[in-house]
Amino acid sequence: MSTTVLPRVNYLNVRTTVASWLLTKDHKRIGVLYMIVVALAFFLGSIFAAGVRIELTTPAGDFVSADTYNRLFTMHAVFMVFFVLIPVVPAILGNFAMPLMIGAKDVAFPTLNLMSWYIFVIGFLFTIAALVLGGVDTGWTFYTPYSSNVSASNVLLAGLGVFITGFSSILTGLNFMVTIHRMRAPGMTWFRLPLFVWALYATSLVMILGTPVVAITLFMVVLERAFGFGIFDPRLGGDPVLFQHLFWFYSHPAVYIMILPPMGVISEVVACFSRKNLFGYSFVAFSSLAIAVFGFLVWAHHLFVAGISPYSAMIFSFLSFAVAIPSAVKTFNWTATLYQGAIWWRAPLMWVFGFIGLFLVGGLTGLFLASLGLDVHLHDTYFVVAHFHYIMVGGAIMGFFAGLHYWWPKMTGRLYSNALATSAAVLVFVGFNLTFGPQFILGYLGMPRRYHAYPDEFQVLNVLSSAGASILAAGYTLIACYLLYSLWKGEEAGANPWLATGLEWKTESPPSPHNFEETPIVNEGAYEYSKREIKVA
Repeated sequence: MSTTVLPRVNYLNVRTTVASWLLTKDHKRIGVLYMIVVALAFFLGSIFAAGVRIELTTPAGDFVSADTYNRLFTMHAVFMVFFVLIPVVPAILGNFAMPLMIGAKDVAFPTLNLMSWYIFVIGFLFTIAALVLGGVDTGWTFYTPYSSNVSASNVLLAGLGVFITGFSSILTGLNFMVTIHRMRAPGMTWFRLPLFVWALYATSLVMILGTPVVAITLFMVVLERAFGFGIFDPRLGGDPVLFQHLFWFYSHPAVYIMILPPMGVISEVVACFSRKNLFGYSFVAFSSLAIAVFGFLVWAHHLFVAGISPYSAMIFSFLSFAVAIPSAVKTFNWTATLYQGAIWWRAPLMWVFGFIGLFLVGGLTGLFLASLGLDVHLHDTYFVVAHFHYIMVGGAIMGFFAGLHYWWPKMTGRLYSNALATSAAVLVFVGFNLTFGPQFILGYLGMPRRYHAYPDEFQVLNVLSSAGASILAAGYTLIACYLLYSLWKGEEAGANPWLATGLEWKTESPPSPHNFEETPIVNEGAYEYSKREIKVA
């Protein structure tokens, strides 16, 4: 008599109806829901970026009009910044992995967690509505008075979309902080926490303290545009530089919302695939907090040419150089961990190497822009565009893919092709450098950003940049293909395919709906690797 073996119950198959997903309070499912919306936003942002690069392959503005070009780069940036870069690691990987990593059965406020996703979707739909009705042409920074009184595009809808989405970030940050404070497993002291959790904690501080500022700033733009209040428009008694101060008071710390969680991911992957305890654990942990604090002190380096006091500009220049120190601490500690490690050459580590290479270029070129004299020459040129993308896309997206490839077996219970994943990492790295490397030269030679026509002598570098974008697109497409294929045809991963030491790897893959059947007891730090383990792999 044969017996039927029922599949093990996990968070993916415990209930399979659409309603069970839309009403779920499971942090793991909410992470997956975020991933679906972020992937859609990434696809839309990429389409607009393709339009920009096609236009710039020739010096004349012959593919789209100047007004359409303005809408293309604005919608590209709005989708990518507010709906991809800011939520991509905290909302997806943070939601999925953080409670598992601290031995909790869920986040502190599961209902609030689901609510944050719905708020994110509502903000996304407002922005989609702005796109359907013609888009926005102000740039993602919504600079006044153009955005508040001059632009004929859909600033109200897009501004409200970003305003609403900000509340999602605030609720996520609040949830993470309370969870980390109150839900840690017995024995999980602060200095036994994984460094990804430290990075999420520092990021949550920025989310809670900074996001209300940009939310109320964009709401004031909406009020001025809708009702004629004189807040930012000089013709109504307002001050446009005030908008820049308020916007960048959030938006520079937002850079660290985008980059701190990927830094935490890198710490996890480096320790795992070098089979070593992370070098200088406490320094890396406190450097995350230092970056979060410094992030609130450097906003005015965006205003060096806006007429601010030269004395305050000198102070902000000094602070902008100082913020490089904790970032350098992380980079040196990662390389020190890799030094003489038993390196296990797997795809997540390839993405780490890509992250370190691109982040170093982005960080070092940021020091050029922190220099008062150089910034006058480089401000609002393609040098700034290149620097921004090396930090944000080269750093945040490479870090996200390192984490996605690291935790994918845990999320899905399936392995992907290591050869294809490594090829994708190489493609993205090469394509990215070919896309944005020439833009440093273009910017230094004087090509302004946001122009759809340019002198003939800049064409070769722009063609190189557009060619690189096509390689980049091929790399991203390859990632989508092999990850989706692995869902159906991938080899079963097992509980711990990487031989990692974190609590999330003590559960089955995919985890059960409640993470742990019994609350784990923690007796050691997060990184207790032995070089002998590599021989088992």
